[in-house]
Amino acid sequence: MTTVDDSVRAGGREVWSPSITPGIGVELSLRQQLACSFRVLAHSGFSENIAGHITWAPTDDGTMWVNPWGLWWEEMTASDLCRVDADGQVLEGKWDVTPAIHIHTELHRRRPDARVVVHNHPYHVTVLAGAGILPELVHQTGSMFDDDLHLVQEYSGEIDTPDLAIELAEQIGDYSTTILASHGVIVTASTIEEATYKAASIDRVCRLAYDLLAIGRDPLPIGRGLKIGMKKSLIERGSEVFWNGAVRSLLRTDPEVLD
Repeated sequence: MTTVDDSVRAGGREVWSPSITPGIGVELSLRQQLACSFRVLAHSGFSENIAGHITWAPTDDGTMWVNPWGLWWEEMTASDLCRVDADGQVLEGKWDVTPAIHIHTELHRRRPDARVVVHNHPYHVTVLAGAGILPELVHQTGSMFDDDLHLVQEYSGEIDTPDLAIELAEQIGDYSTTILASHGVIVTASTIEEATYKAASIDRVCRLAYDLLAIGRDPLPIGRGLKIGMKKSLIERGSEVFWNGAVRSLLRTDPEVLD
């Protein structure tokens, strides 16, 4: 029988911090960073063709940056992004934004920690969303979602009004990653690095859980205390390193993203 270690293991910067890490190699503006996030996630399979949105509210003035309606994530550039007010009205940009922007405006309004809100329909997340189940955390990388993964169990259709978005925000509460039944996933974070890292990771977490279900095997248990330490290491040390590497790779293939 496999024994489970429930003692809390320290992790993150408490244990070790690198003295220096490889950077991106160029200084990016806020809009360039957000455009890179769209393409990084598109290339990872997180986006579903025309669907999805990312907002970034970097200041407390109530405005946020978002993708316009009509462009796919894989073709986003910095100059394509729109700036909207707290009610989703376009202040700056060439195109319209989706009425689903209210998902984001209401989360930003209620969650000071949610500077970045990511929403789309990655395949394996959506498989489990269609079954109305949360993934078991079967691998150490899944620890970044430990005690912070939530399921909204009822599909309520398109969220295209403030009232519907308020109801959804109340259901999401303080969770940073929420799977929406028969729909997709919403990821929130305080930084673009952490939000992109979590969003890029959640579909793999769901795929691993699905594949174990498919072969009919129960996952080996991971001790709660071990997941606590690993979560700190992944978020505190991994977010920036993931981001830098993902953007370096992106700029080699898609340099026009910065335009």
